[in-house]
Amino acid sequence: MESIDKFVADFASAVWGLPLVILLIGGGIFLLIYSKFLPFRYLGHSIDLLKGKYDDPNDPGEINHFQALATALSSTVGMGNIAGVAVAIAVGGPGAVFWLWVSAIVGMATKFFTNTLAVMYRGKDSEGKIQGGVMYFIVEGLGRNWKFLAIIFSVAGLIGALPIFNVNQLTKAINSILLEPNGIATGNVSNFSIGVILTVITSIVVLGGLYRISRTVSKLVPAMVVLYFFSVLAILFINFEQLPQYISLIFTDAFAANNYQGDPLFGGLLGGLILLGIRRGAFSNEAGIGTATMAHGASKTSQPIREGLVAMLGPAIDTLVVCTLTALTILVTGVWQTSEASGVALTAKAFGDSIPVFGPYLLLICIAAFSISSLFSYSYYGTKCLSFLIGAKHKHWYNYFYIISIMLGATTEQSIILNLIDGFFALMAIPTMISTLILAPRVMKQAKLYFSQYK
Repeated sequence: MESIDKFVADFASAVWGLPLVILLIGGGIFLLIYSKFLPFRYLGHSIDLLKGKYDDPNDPGEINHFQALATALSSTVGMGNIAGVAVAIAVGGPGAVFWLWVSAIVGMATKFFTNTLAVMYRGKDSEGKIQGGVMYFIVEGLGRNWKFLAIIFSVAGLIGALPIFNVNQLTKAINSILLEPNGIATGNVSNFSIGVILTVITSIVVLGGLYRISRTVSKLVPAMVVLYFFSVLAILFINFEQLPQYISLIFTDAFAANNYQGDPLFGGLLGGLILLGIRRGAFSNEAGIGTATMAHGASKTSQPIREGLVAMLGPAIDTLVVCTLTALTILVTGVWQTSEASGVALTAKAFGDSIPVFGPYLLLICIAAFSISSLFSYSYYGTKCLSFLIGAKHKHWYNYFYIISIMLGATTEQSIILNLIDGFFALMAIPTMISTLILAPRVMKQAKLYFSQYK
């Protein structure tokens, strides 16, 4: 297992090098400036779209704007927000949070472009059904000569869409919060049992298709965000005297990198800290990775710009709100300095210290909602990738592979799983960002037309 762990870690570090960071963040900054900060100028309009003000039931697509965003958020508002942020702070200290914010702000522009393209260049699968996603806008927008990029994205997506990290962290949370404090032995038997239960729950929803997935998560996502939001507000209120100090520390440590404990991959300690924040940010909000394009590409709309505006809200909700709440909880309670715990266990320690007895159980409810909703959405992404590669009639085979992988997530070490998903996310980002940057002028041409009509 040690040799496998090292191999996977080396693979993730190799693909998450300086070239990818330049492509992901540099490309995002270019899109932000190129669009003249459009995502922020039309924030109010995007919220109106989300509320259904401009919905037309006769538009092409399968699900409405809200369901599309809820489906996308259910895969991003997950363990990346609870466990991923905890990992970032444990390794990089408070400064890592600042670079999470940077990735989110830049990511809003990236999401606008990628998800506008997902509707602009919808393609058809082998059964003649309209589909959206990075692989389709590459082929339809750039032409068949660029299909190799679509294939790279789809192959990487087969692994990147697996639920193994969410399952792993949920299993760890159940063991450490529910079973161990109550004197129940944990280990292979408990992990296997949790895996079986999650497999059954996931199978019921996943095998029902996109409509059942979107209907389920559109109810679950808002509820879990609200519950988590108020739980964290309670903790911050209890520790409000510490709040100004740590908000300030996030900014000062972002450039000092005094607490960075990982191996710097480029540019010394500060470079390593920036890379850590961007990597965890991409894992959290997936801006530039491209998975959300498959959900937003199924939205019922004839106006691509509208879907881009709705999609850009994702990083704001996911990272600027949910990740920030998690980070402040870990910081103000001091557990990032006093505990050896990592991942979800570190967040659980923060909840337990501030809300004795009930805190960890409250977090467990949130974790279960975050994780299970993510399990539903990622299966849809994987089937879309397989459908593109070998035909729509074979896409159901991915669900069986996906469901089996839940057992792997429940019984494997955290580091292997996190690095594996990180690595394949990086491979997905390469074709996504290259194609988006090439097609960006066409998005802006469409945007000028749309906003002239809107005004």
